[in-house]
Amino acid sequence: MVKQYGQLYVDTRRALLETENVQDAGVLARMLICQASGKNQAEFLADRDLYAPEKVVKEVEANLQRLLKEEPIAYILGQWEFYGLPLYVNENVLIPRDDTVAVAQLAINQAIFLPSDPRVMDLCTGSGCIGLAVASRIKDARVTLADISKDALAVAKKNIARHKMTGRVSCMQVDAMKPAPAFLGKFDMIVSNPPYITDAEMPGLQDSVKLFEPHLALCGG
Repeated sequence: MVKQYGQLYVDTRRALLETENVQDAGVLARMLICQASGKNQAEFLADRDLYAPEKVVKEVEANLQRLLKEEPIAYILGQWEFYGLPLYVNENVLIPRDDTVAVAQLAINQAIFLPSDPRVMDLCTGSGCIGLAVASRIKDARVTLADISKDALAVAKKNIARHKMTGRVSCMQVDAMKPAPAFLGKFDMIVSNPPYITDAEMPGLQDSVKLFEPHLALCGG
């Protein structure tokens, strides 16, 4: 069934009002439509009276059902912004959160005072969000994104390439619970946002976190 973009927005927002307030429902509806159509928000608004292709309508409706089942919007979109950097994300990494920006900012503030060409490690890196934020601000930093998860490192590698940082940023599989292998060498700074949710706290997490985000990156035991 084809619909005008404006009607598709109204229908999607109405469905989202089951779980969201009016403002959030509107924002999420626009995100779903822009993602499916490839339009930015200005183009979507300009094309409200045009008919959306059936393929776009079906994709929006399918993603709406995922959202109503509490799957995070970041996984549906396949990306999320952190510290001004659009990052690829999937179910193998935590979604970068606003409170992690404080960790990244603290690391950047410290890195400013390091010697030239500092070596920085982002341990338990996940998507690489903190390390890439540091690399984006400290232009001479050589950053290692380290994680125990090969799947997480695959995501981090995509983000390195996306932001054209392959010359200064690399990935390495590291177990934070074991002694560091000698070949890693020394670092001027190590920053980490490790798993810190206790076993007892895990059942109390929101379903959108507990059911969809990787427990390896959440549960600290």
